Amino acid sequence: MAMKELTERQIERQDYVDNQIFDLIQNLVPTTSSVRWSIEMIGDVRETIREWLVKRLQTTGEMQFYPYLEE
Repeated sequence: MAMKELTERQIERQDYVDNQIFDLIQNLVPTTSSVRWSIEMIGDVRETIREWLVKRLQTTGEMQFYPYLEE
């Protein structure tokens, strides 16, 4: 049985979302300090955004917002 993989487009979407969140965090720092890349931090922010866009506002589906492989 072949392993499922994300498509190139789905990977690009994941990268886009994660990079946009990281850029937002960087831009919100009120000093010249930089924030180190942390996928844990980005994931926490992404989950909050997903909750709002997918669940509360229902502006998009989960897979459209941040594609993932279903188990």
